[in-house]
Amino acid sequence: MCGNNMSVPLLAEAVTVSGTQKETAAICLLLYLFFICFLFSIRHGWADSLTGIRLPHVKFICPHAPKIPVTLNMRSLMPAWFDLMGLSPDAPEDEVGIKKAAENIKAIIEHEARNGIPPHRIIIGGFSQGGALSLYTALTCQHQLAGVVALSCWLPLHKSFPSASSGNKNIPILQCHGEMDMMVPAQFGAMTAEKLKYIVNPQMVTFKTYPGVQHSSCPEEMLAVREFIEKYLPRI
Repeated sequence: MCGNNMSVPLLAEAVTVSGTQKETAAICLLLYLFFICFLFSIRHGWADSLTGIRLPHVKFICPHAPKIPVTLNMRSLMPAWFDLMGLSPDAPEDEVGIKKAAENIKAIIEHEARNGIPPHRIIIGGFSQGGALSLYTALTCQHQLAGVVALSCWLPLHKSFPSASSGNKNIPILQCHGEMDMMVPAQFGAMTAEKLKYIVNPQMVTFKTYPGVQHSSCPEEMLAVREFIEKYLPRI
C-alpha cells in the first residue's frame, strides 16, 4: 500500500520529477544556496534544470528547506536546513538542527522504501548546505544508500566522526567544488574529502575541482554527476 506523503513533512511541498519509465531508483536533492542569489532560483527552477542528468528509470525528489532564523544572516528568516553560525571549519554548529534535518531526510528514504524503492537504489545529494546535510544524513543512516553527491560543501559535525557513522564504509561519494568558491573555499572541500577517507573506504571518495568556478555549478560538474548516477543507479 502506498504511503501518504502528508505523513512525511518534507514531501508535502517537495517537487517530484517522475521517471518516464518504471521507477526503480530515486534521488533526493537538497539544493539551496545561502546569502547569495539562488543558483536555480527556487526549487521549481531546479526541477526544470534536471534535464541534463535525468534518467528514465529514476525519480527525482526536491524537498523544500523550511524558513528559519539564520545566525550568519543577522537571524533573518530564510530557507535553510539548519542554522549557520559561521563558515569556518571551527565555527560553532547547530547540532540539534543538523540532526533534526537529517531525520527528516531519512523519513523520505523510509517512505520511498515502503513504496518500492529500496535504500540501496537511492542517492541523496545537494549543493552548499544541502550537500553538507546529504553527507551527514548518508553517513548516519541505518541503511546503505546507493551514493552521495556533495557539491560545494563540507561535513557537518565532523568532529563526531567516525563514531557517528553507522558502518556505511562502502558508500560511494562524489564531491565537486569550484576552485574560485569564496563562500565555501575549495580548501574546505579538500579537507572534507580527506576526512571522509578516514570514515569510509578511501577508494569510494571522488573529489573533483573546477577552475574558475565560484559558489555555483558548471556543465562539467553536471556531467560528472550524471556519470555518477549512471554508474550507481543502473537500469534494472
